[in-house]
Amino acid sequence: MISALLPNYARLDLAFERGEGSWLWTTDGRRFLDFGSGIATASVGHANPHLVQAIAEQAAKVMHTSNLYRIPQAERLAQRLVDATFADSVFFCNSGAEANEGMIKMMRRAMSDAGKPERFRIICFEGAFHGRTLATLAATGNHHYLEGFGPEVEGFDHVPFNNMNAVRDAIGPGTCGIIVEPVQGEGGVRPADPEFLRGLRAACDEYGIILGMDEVQTGMGRTGKLFAHEWAGITPDVMSSAKGIGGGFPLGAVFAKEKYAVALKPGTHGTTYGGNPLACAAGNAVLDIILAPGFLDSVVAKGKTLRAELDRIARDFPTVFSEARGQGLLQGLKCLVPPAQVQAACAEQGLMAITAGDNVLRLAPPLVITEAEIDQAMAMLTKAAASVAASAKSAS
Repeated sequence: MISALLPNYARLDLAFERGEGSWLWTTDGRRFLDFGSGIATASVGHANPHLVQAIAEQAAKVMHTSNLYRIPQAERLAQRLVDATFADSVFFCNSGAEANEGMIKMMRRAMSDAGKPERFRIICFEGAFHGRTLATLAATGNHHYLEGFGPEVEGFDHVPFNNMNAVRDAIGPGTCGIIVEPVQGEGGVRPADPEFLRGLRAACDEYGIILGMDEVQTGMGRTGKLFAHEWAGITPDVMSSAKGIGGGFPLGAVFAKEKYAVALKPGTHGTTYGGNPLACAAGNAVLDIILAPGFLDSVVAKGKTLRAELDRIARDFPTVFSEARGQGLLQGLKCLVPPAQVQAACAEQGLMAITAGDNVLRLAPPLVITEAEIDQAMAMLTKAAASVAASAKSAS
């Protein structure tokens, strides 16, 4: 008999009742160091006092009014994000998939408004992940995710990641634009080469097409810049964000230059919950923390510490890992054994990690992680790797 809660997730048998900073406690009293952050979402840690206060104070006033009316919290958050980024305008929604769906619609509509409705095709990349709506599944292009849902949404062309020649070959008379993740998170924590991102910007300028950046997982300080594309010294035309933008509260956003933002006129796109007072109170509180002087510099420093330790662990356990890769506080270990086996061994040590494609163990701790907690996590990971290596040796 089916459970009351739809069993569409392969859930681990862990239930958490409270958190503090980088730590979580289960209902049976066990403590875990969280290096998953709810899939890179609890950006400012669990029960962050500033975020909790902002949500509580707003909830006691008004949580939701709908977008039939002005929302001062959303206006303030949008202005702050515009001031801190390339964008001229921001649309708020609830999730990463919705942000990517909105970005796709904006790109297509902008090209149609420019008198080129035939240019609706978008170049995406092998290994990408853009969400689970029908359009974002088609943009993702993973046949495992698409199976059984009928015809794919038309208009997405997939080429190898980090291959500029393939991109240029794919651009045609029907091309609207390109969507890329600066680091493919779900696809295996694979960073785009900075030169590749610069090449995408140049190609979009050359061919008059739109550059879309999926920063759902890489944005809001995850790599040590507010958004990861900044490392390449470029700006996209449109961009999606979610996950860490609300610190765990559901919030997503589409950022755009004015030329493209004006495509979404009243009646073309919308959302009931998106950008409501409570969500934007959370977003403003997260931004207070991330934009505080020195915060992003600390993420860069902690990312370097984490990466150095992961490189060491990969060298120390060559039968378990082949390499470390990633950027900032989004790192991964390419596994030579099933990553779920390493994930389980980590959990036995009290460390929460998550998996990703390409046989990768993904590590994405809260941005407020301390250097001491990174040391603790790496000690746990070392023990877990030793356990996996010993099991593999005895099995052989």
